[in-house]
Amino acid sequence: MESLSLFCLDTCEHKDLFSGLKYPWEALEQLPIYLLEQRLGKIEISIASGVLLIDPDKISIGPGTIIEPGAYIQGPCVIGRDCQIRQGAYIRGNVLIANQCVIGHGSEVKHSIFFTKATAPHLNYVGDSILGNRVNLGAGVKCANYRLDHQCISVHWGQKKIKTRLKKLGACVGDNSQIGCNTVINPGTCIGKDVICYPNITLQRYIPPKSLVKSSSHMMVESL
Repeated sequence: MESLSLFCLDTCEHKDLFSGLKYPWEALEQLPIYLLEQRLGKIEISIASGVLLIDPDKISIGPGTIIEPGAYIQGPCVIGRDCQIRQGAYIRGNVLIANQCVIGHGSEVKHSIFFTKATAPHLNYVGDSILGNRVNLGAGVKCANYRLDHQCISVHWGQKKIKTRLKKLGACVGDNSQIGCNTVINPGTCIGKDVICYPNITLQRYIPPKSLVKSSSHMMVESL
């Protein structure tokens, strides 16, 4: 299973979602069915006034999770233990969030998977994407998920170019990778484990593990 090159599944409570799949993005195709097979409707915290739950019978939330007033959560959705869903977070359904994750103010998430300790803390868009263990998105990072020409998305996987049947596919970001502020990740981009990306870059295609990604342009300061 080639998803193992991006994510460690050893301690993943939802490893069955990836069982039998060749590529990680195939889990997104299975996600809606997988969520409906879970024991949804189990909310193990007190919900503060001002939190909006849509279809709460299709939402599960683990103990220790904090959901601030002003958050919007639509089912089906699973949120694990000890997460933070902050004011202004917008979770649009078909979302699987593992333990100790953060969805921050102004961050929008739909049809996506967060592994343990993945964070989208400040003004992020995560659509049709997978964030590995301990991935952090800097403020303003956007995972674009739709081509401007409306064609199905192709994925560069190592040396291979794979045509998917998907009109919407965001990013697959490997464990421990850190994406700098205001970066745009193009549709279908796969980022290996332990990648560090500097701010203000457009990422595309395939980025190997343990890479440092930085812009070739440099700030210039001249006298007036």
